[in-house]
Amino acid sequence: MVDSMSPEPSLFTSADWITMLTDVDTRVSMDGRGRYLNNIFIEQMWRSLKQEAIYLTELQDGFQAQQIIEEWIAFYKTERPHSALEYGTPVEAYWANENQKQAT
Repeated sequence: MVDSMSPEPSLFTSADWITMLTDVDTRVSMDGRGRYLNNIFIEQMWRSLKQEAIYLTELQDGFQAQQIIEEWIAFYKTERPHSALEYGTPVEAYWANENQKQAT
């Protein structure tokens, strides 16, 4: 039982959940400290996708949804500036990192 004064642990980082996953040989990907912050960036991306593309379109079928998602992800990676990347795009950051690796 959780004390009302202490925060309840997140389901996905609780010891019971982690034990259940490891018991069935599932690899748990976390930042090494067991924090929930691992998925914060991908969650932000999904939220942006929904708000900027999906919710603005009356989807007729799965094919249209796939097309909208593919177009938005291409935009997100190649055109949309990201403050965490000094207002560059993920593609620019990736290639800058690759070029830096090759230079060393």
